[in-house]
Amino acid sequence: MVLLSPSLSLPRLHFIRNHRGSIVQGQKNCRLNNKAIVCSCASSKPIQQNGFCRRDLVLFGLSSSLFLGFPTPGSIAGEDVKMASFVDEINAYTYLYPMELPSKKFLFKWVESRKPERYSSAAPLSPNARLRIVSERVDIIDNLIISVTIGPPNVQFLKSKDKSTWNAKDVADSVLSDKSALRVTSSQRMAESSVLDAHTSKVDGEPYWFYEYLVRKSPTNLGQEPNLYRHYVASTAEREGYLYSISASTLGKQWDEMGPFLEKSVASFHLLPPTDDYVPPYKDPWRFW
Repeated sequence: MVLLSPSLSLPRLHFIRNHRGSIVQGQKNCRLNNKAIVCSCASSKPIQQNGFCRRDLVLFGLSSSLFLGFPTPGSIAGEDVKMASFVDEINAYTYLYPMELPSKKFLFKWVESRKPERYSSAAPLSPNARLRIVSERVDIIDNLIISVTIGPPNVQFLKSKDKSTWNAKDVADSVLSDKSALRVTSSQRMAESSVLDAHTSKVDGEPYWFYEYLVRKSPTNLGQEPNLYRHYVASTAEREGYLYSISASTLGKQWDEMGPFLEKSVASFHLLPPTDDYVPPYKDPWRFW
């Protein structure tokens, strides 16, 4: 069940280039329902051609026809938005996501494509199965994806075990190097992604690494759109030797309209104190159910 918050005017976050302070998000306490809950909350604020997963193929494949019905540039970016809160008790994190723009009568059309699951049974993003998707929601009509992944740091980029010494660009490279469905090297995976900017902020006294990047290649062979790419914003936090990352993306040509809402979602992401339902990534690695 999703309960929407009252409509609030949420200022646009200058997510990467202008936003440097700590991020504090207002959030209601919610009654837990099973192991993952959705409740009311208001924010105060290649990868080669065959390397994409099926959700990317679907989104890219539909983009040409569906974009004709998308709101005109700049028509919704500055609007009030109703946000909902998602809580994953299994992996102990939360974030906000946009649900409605009342003044435009615009509804986001989210589908929970991957329900929260433990790391050991989650879908891997690469052949080495280090980085795994533990939850995901998509809006196919509007070409939006919000996903959360968990995986160990890549020692090629994060050589120290002291996370206070890590910089955001190295964290971004560590996460992106494990995102591929092909058996290619880390450098080949990263060659198809371009990190635009990255910075570190403190959330509840812990470092969170924020970054923005593009995935440049389309998995389709549409001649009319040779430069199609996806625009991502992401945030990563570390707990018990694992990186917890949220990423939100849309097509590059839709960034001006949808980017501000995705930025708010990523900025709201934070780890929660573990409950009895929490399953650490290292527990029962053999278990797949």
